[in-house]
Amino acid sequence: MALRIKSRWSEKAKLRPSDELLRENAQALGYILWRLALDKAKTLHGERFIYDTDQQRVKVIGEYLSMMLQVVDRLAYARLDDNARQEFVTTLARRLADHMQDNASDLFGDADYRGPFIDMLNRRAEGYAGCQFSIDEGPSYGFLHFFGTHVQHIMGDAHHDNKWVIDQVMDIDGPEVVEKVSKALEDLFSD
Repeated sequence: MALRIKSRWSEKAKLRPSDELLRENAQALGYILWRLALDKAKTLHGERFIYDTDQQRVKVIGEYLSMMLQVVDRLAYARLDDNARQEFVTTLARRLADHMQDNASDLFGDADYRGPFIDMLNRRAEGYAGCQFSIDEGPSYGFLHFFGTHVQHIMGDAHHDNKWVIDQVMDIDGPEVVEKVSKALEDLFSD
């Protein structure tokens, strides 16, 4: 089933002050990214990759969010000045952390899920910093491999088919998500 995402706003919404619109766009994109990550976690299950626990599934969602945040940061670099980009990406990361906190609390009970998630985003940002991403060509092999390696590590190899999850996320899911994130960002910033 195709995932339909609203990423275009009315003309009235586009007339708000740019800093407010920037924050609202980051928050809207946070919702879009959460939905994409959740959809891809379900897709993996549909492709017969096996999650042993809900914690494992939530960690995979976190890896998708981390990768997509890096895609947004790279694409925002071409669109926004440094201050606006920093505000946009920071607001987006906070919104993603809110989604993680809310959803993990619903699944696992009250605890701090936001802090560990932000720590993971920061660790992954250091790793992605060494990976190439071209505005025209998208993520490099190294970028997708870094992502795929982390998903594969989470999925483990206790189940025979899980060893192939890196191929699924590098060859199919990763590029598809990058394309959807690029389109959503383009739509949010279009005039």
